[in-house]
Amino acid sequence: MVLFLAALLLVASLAGGQDVWSGVERIVAVGDAHGDYNGFVEVLRSAGLLDAKGKWSGGKSHLVQTGDVLDRGPDSRKIMDLLMELEKRARRAGGYVHALIGNHEAMNLYGDLRYVTAGEYAAFKSGNSQEIRDTLYKQHLEELKNSGSPPAIDAAYRQKWDEEHPLGFFEHRYQFGPKGEYGKWIRRHNAVIKINDVLFLHGGISPKFAASTLTQLNDTIRQELEDFTKLQGGAAMDEQGPLWYRGLASAEEAELEMHVEAVLKNFGVKKIVIGHTPTQGGIQPRFGGKVILIDVGISKYYGSGQIACLVLENGKAFALERGQRLEIP
Repeated sequence: MVLFLAALLLVASLAGGQDVWSGVERIVAVGDAHGDYNGFVEVLRSAGLLDAKGKWSGGKSHLVQTGDVLDRGPDSRKIMDLLMELEKRARRAGGYVHALIGNHEAMNLYGDLRYVTAGEYAAFKSGNSQEIRDTLYKQHLEELKNSGSPPAIDAAYRQKWDEEHPLGFFEHRYQFGPKGEYGKWIRRHNAVIKINDVLFLHGGISPKFAASTLTQLNDTIRQELEDFTKLQGGAAMDEQGPLWYRGLASAEEAELEMHVEAVLKNFGVKKIVIGHTPTQGGIQPRFGGKVILIDVGISKYYGSGQIACLVLENGKAFALERGQRLEIP
């Protein structure tokens, strides 16, 4: 019976069943990292969450990474590996790491690879990559022959196919699949969570989803990312969905003031923290501090790379920018 109950608890944990936490004294929220491992590590160290050896030093703090560690930069895999390790170490210390699903995590799962860089594929390259690619190219040719109308197959065709499938490509796709290490890891996570009286997510809550519950949003997105036939018309790809919506970051405040109040009331929170839409540099409050934007452009893809995060302590919000602590009005 003990083993059975332990198994049930493990399944619930892996399914991402919990999406509400209370009584948390310190929360550090970090926005989009987009493949910039060094920038991400620097942010965590500035917030006291990592020691000099790269180990968790945050004690009972909760780290919330609001999605989009993937794409645009070369070191997405290193960031995921770090987060996976910190999840374990933080729990042992009484803290927690929440790696939320962003639109780029979802895109990598369902195969929208527009923003995957050469460095990201190369991170999955192994000594067998050439052999794997050659084998799959032969399978590809067989499929073309069986289709009845194959294109002209010559050296130029092979070169183009290789360019579209660089070494590491197929390993990358496997690892983001349902049986892959990173595919399973991402699918276990939440898209939206509530800690104390603050709502955290990647994009935002639009009027279309304003009446939803946390459980509805998280279950819907996880189900769609498990079964791609549910994506069309669902929440994970919807521009108004929680992974994509930008209204809270870019619309006129007067236009959405009543909507923001409705969201706060529905979810029982005082603040909404979002990433996804880059700021002009630094943590940016909107709607009188009820909405806080934390995608400061950590990745050097955006230029110099901003080193900043949001810290919430005892009900107060601070921007931590390169070690300087600024209270958010």
